[in-house]
Amino acid sequence: MINGKKVAVIMPAYNAGKTLEKTYNEIPRDIVDDVILTDDRSTDNTVEVAKRLGIEHIVVHEKNRGYGGNQKSCYNKALEIGADIIIMVHPDYQYTPKLITPMVSLIANEVYPVVIASRILGKGALKGGMPRYKWIANRFLTLFQNVWMGQKLSEYHTGYRAYSRKVLEEIPYNDNSEDFVFDNQFLAQILYKGNEVAEITCPTKYFEEASSINFKRSSVYGLGVMKVSMQYFFSKLGMKAKIFKKL
Repeated sequence: MINGKKVAVIMPAYNAGKTLEKTYNEIPRDIVDDVILTDDRSTDNTVEVAKRLGIEHIVVHEKNRGYGGNQKSCYNKALEIGADIIIMVHPDYQYTPKLITPMVSLIANEVYPVVIASRILGKGALKGGMPRYKWIANRFLTLFQNVWMGQKLSEYHTGYRAYSRKVLEEIPYNDNSEDFVFDNQFLAQILYKGNEVAEITCPTKYFEEASSINFKRSSVYGLGVMKVSMQYFFSKLGMKAKIFKKL
């Protein structure tokens, strides 16, 4: 706990058997009460590794649901066990869990309700091996989103995020996509609701075992991101898109 608030780390996993232990070993268990791993029907030994490590909560999907569907299971479980602060850490070791403490502290001390770790602040992305075409796409999409959504975030595409329980309870995330654009829809909904989002700089690592989507799926994701941004803009004008209707 931190400031009397229960902290849960969620890990949406798919074929993370080779990197899960490295990631888990860096989680600061002095403040993290529970770790939740949801396995999206991996074809490797992810679940076996999770059990060996003694991860408290392991949820295994009967069929592959996709990245967004995997996150929904994580958040639902975190709320079920009574977590006050929920932080998502990918088990592919692309982001270091050593940043959990400062990210969680900002929420526990009621400075911000949401904190994201940015690969773009500083030089963490390219230094860590992010392919240049992905960096360029990240910069273009972020600029596009900031213009259409009236924000000033350094990036919208990091998978390292921390939320207060209240934020999860007020956002209808279970209605969102089950694919990669889920992250973007969720963040857009958070901003639409009027929540402030803090960013901290984050180093990142790109290597063979780290998860990554191919160019085709990246393109689909990029188009989805642009769609979400325009939906946000027009919803603010009163023409509410489906993902914002319950807010």
